[in-house]
Amino acid sequence: MVADRAVETTSRRGRARFTEAERGETGDELALIAYRTGPPPVSLVPAPSTRTWIERTDERFARRCLPLMMACQAGWFLLNSHTFQARWDGGDGVDALQLDFLSGVPPYPALSHFGYGVLTFHIPYLFRTPRGWNLLARGPANWPKDGVFPLEGLVETDWAMATFTMNWKLTAVGRPVTFEAGEPFCMVVPQRRGELERFRPRVTEIEAEPEVQRGYEAWGESREQFLAGLEDGDPEVVRQAWQKDYFRGTAPDGTAAPDHQTKLRLWEVDDLEGWCAPVDRAFGS
Repeated sequence: MVADRAVETTSRRGRARFTEAERGETGDELALIAYRTGPPPVSLVPAPSTRTWIERTDERFARRCLPLMMACQAGWFLLNSHTFQARWDGGDGVDALQLDFLSGVPPYPALSHFGYGVLTFHIPYLFRTPRGWNLLARGPANWPKDGVFPLEGLVETDWAMATFTMNWKLTAVGRPVTFEAGEPFCMVVPQRRGELERFRPRVTEIEAEPEVQRGYEAWGESREQFLAGLEDGDPEVVRQAWQKDYFRGTAPDGTAAPDHQTKLRLWEVDDLEGWCAPVDRAFGS
């Protein structure tokens, strides 16, 4: 459900000034090109930094979780063009999923194509990323939606000549699931191909790294002291309300973290035809 209005996005406004021929790196900037292939007019916008449900938490305490807030804005949203309801009867056939469009006129953005309760959104763009970059197509981050679950796809958008779809699997049987006009139905996130495969995970005892162990123990002690201060009503601790070391990018000893971020500032979409107007509002169910 699309809701409240007044949450500032952290987008960078202005134009990246890429030509179609470049389709790659320009200094510190990378091109993400969406070639429009037809209707309906689906807006592509930077994901905002918050969600309606986050704003509704007591004293907005969920905003204190910096990893949560960073993930909210780590990509671009594709926004639904028509309000509609989808109802799945639990069957496997294409006709087991019925769609009822409540606003707008054809062409409609979604259909039942695969069966098994899978709802398919048409994306009217052919995306291009620089050489060696994929595009992760996923559900909107930290966007719970009752009765339906987003299916993710990873597309090699530096060469593919085919568009892709965004698919959601209904989990509710016999009751409608509503997608509102203006609601995000997909979040696209560029990923460098091969980067994930370079990571080699290993598990080891923390005592093997004395510096890491000391830092962890210092954090644990500071956490215990802070919680004890809250319980005892220590005025200074109560005034702080919550520990802000990670949010500020500092270790317990005050050492500053390198390249710490508290916001992402994604480029607004350079869209001369006006499909992708900036969105300055909170999203979420």
